[in-house]
Amino acid sequence: MTSDTHPFFDMHRHGYVRVATSTPQVRTADIAYNTAGIIEESERAHAAHVDLLVYPEMCISSYMLDDLVMQTAFLKKVESAVAQIVAASRDLSPILLVGAPLLANGQLYNCALVIAAGRLLGAVPKSFLPNYREFYEKRWYASGRNVTGGTITVNGEAVPFGVDLLFASTRDERFKLHIEICEDMWSPAPPSIAGALAGATICANLSASNIVIGKSDERHLLARSSSSRLACAYVYSAAGHGESTTDHAWDGEGMIYELGELLAESERFRRRPELCIADVDCERIYGDRIRHKTFDDAIDEAGRPEKRFRFIDMPHNPEHGDIGLTRPIARFPFVPDRENRLDEDCYEAFNIQVDGLMRRVEATSPMSLVIGISGGLDSTHALIVAAKCCDRLDLPRSMIRAYTMPGFGTTEHTKSNAWKLMEAFHVTAEEIDIRPAANKMLEDIGHAFADGHPVYDVTFENVQAGMRTDYLFRLAGQHNGFVIGTGDLSELALGWCTYGVGDHMSHYAVNSGVPKTLIQHLIRWAIRSEQFTHETDAILDAVLNTEITPELVPIGADGAVQSTESAVGPYELNDFFLHNIMRWGLSPSKVAFMAWHAWRDASRGEWPPHFPADLRNQYDLATISKWLENFLRRFFQFSQFKRSAIPNGPKVSSGGALSPRGDWRAPSDAVADVWLEELRQNLPH
Repeated sequence: MTSDTHPFFDMHRHGYVRVATSTPQVRTADIAYNTAGIIEESERAHAAHVDLLVYPEMCISSYMLDDLVMQTAFLKKVESAVAQIVAASRDLSPILLVGAPLLANGQLYNCALVIAAGRLLGAVPKSFLPNYREFYEKRWYASGRNVTGGTITVNGEAVPFGVDLLFASTRDERFKLHIEICEDMWSPAPPSIAGALAGATICANLSASNIVIGKSDERHLLARSSSSRLACAYVYSAAGHGESTTDHAWDGEGMIYELGELLAESERFRRRPELCIADVDCERIYGDRIRHKTFDDAIDEAGRPEKRFRFIDMPHNPEHGDIGLTRPIARFPFVPDRENRLDEDCYEAFNIQVDGLMRRVEATSPMSLVIGISGGLDSTHALIVAAKCCDRLDLPRSMIRAYTMPGFGTTEHTKSNAWKLMEAFHVTAEEIDIRPAANKMLEDIGHAFADGHPVYDVTFENVQAGMRTDYLFRLAGQHNGFVIGTGDLSELALGWCTYGVGDHMSHYAVNSGVPKTLIQHLIRWAIRSEQFTHETDAILDAVLNTEITPELVPIGADGAVQSTESAVGPYELNDFFLHNIMRWGLSPSKVAFMAWHAWRDASRGEWPPHFPADLRNQYDLATISKWLENFLRRFFQFSQFKRSAIPNGPKVSSGGALSPRGDWRAPSDAVADVWLEELRQNLPH
């Protein structure tokens, strides 16, 4: 099947909803002009396959009307405009949220109207009316904060009316909509709190917020905090060019946040209409709420708000097939794409590791810190952390006892790097050739290699890995110290470590919360931020350019070294899988869909700052599927017993950690069938 026909390529199948904010053309009190602008934007949104379109507050009439809004002829014209928009929506895909002043029971309300598929589904009145500084809405409008269970008649039709309305998609149960208006967001207790606790995954705000210096930052703060605290998407649309400038100015700001992350924002102060579009992940929102048990408690504490809301069916007829994906998807979810964030996160990650090790040193008062140095990424970064720990505690780096232990697969390149590193950091450095001891053990257990046969099986590899760790533990005992673990989060996820007396074990595992892709950026950051000398930086750069290898199998006749990623898959894909499955609990087929959009074209999307151009890879769906299957087997089925017995180490990323005392707890004897079946059933063959 093609991307036009197979459901895998349809973003809606994966729980996405395409939302947009609109700043349509508007003229003060010119209802016909404004209505034409609203309809024009709805048609543009339909062409862009938008599911939900949020307009500014009072967009039908314009906002800055003063006493004009109380004129009977004006209000009748507003109603006729509503009928015109409802009729225009009949064959359009977007659900439209438009603002208008409406009369109910002899009171005038500032309302948000929900229009879909040729129907007016309901009206939500504004709860909190600003009546301070430049705003005096109580002169004209009644507050809707206590309006529940009601109806309002618009063009002779009675429709649900009140602040107790939630609009639920007829197609996707995860798409539930709550609406508030402008000042509601600024109140100490926004209505969206109850809406989210009642089940809304998307909260929309129709706003006519004027612009003054610094107000945009305030809006972002409120929208971001709402989406984070309420575990939802928050869609905000403010009035723009064309509103009355008698005493105010307007910037037409639109923004879409999801779980505290900015997905999209409009260009402010544009004269022409603008659509700000992003695909909101309602499945991800559900996943976050499942894990966030404080959210459950808040529902109970609020008296289960869903009992107080009326749920209105919301026709939702999206375009099927491959319509793309309009949202940023990080290739490296553990690594920020923006330079300022990258530096901040690297600073924090590095200092979390250093501070954790400092506290362990203070608690145990060791005479030495014992570490194995291979010349690869993980041991290099662990050495960096240990060196900085000693510096901050005013301890000599010579108390770090670093050992390089060449085995059957060690290359001169990595051995040379290991020695250069140890000398550059001025640690106590020694070399122990483990081959004689490994040969003796292989001989004692009757392994074929001891008889001259080139058998390089798991036993052959584990004898070396275990031998190295055994030496380190005995050396730690001999020198009154403890062993610093070098294994990282990615290896723990894949079970790529030798259990027990192997690289699985240490006294304190400084890298256990850091994935491989972040370690690479931490080393680049250490170079860029000049944490050490220029001579040291040159060695660190050489380590970054070294093939990732366990160096347990002898070099081939063609000079090729044992490659870790040829066995377990590219770490950049594995870290992508890990973050989205462990942190969000997403289904494997959805993770494949996301990975395909993130990795299929190296020329598209953002790359982390300073990321080498020659390392910018791309992967087709078949490759992604192959390594995702491998990840699912390793992660769910046969690696948990290793994670259930790992040593202490600091959690570093909000993406999670795999300690049984932290984020991830799972039985060691589970099977991966459910995840593998879900992937195979939902991917194109």
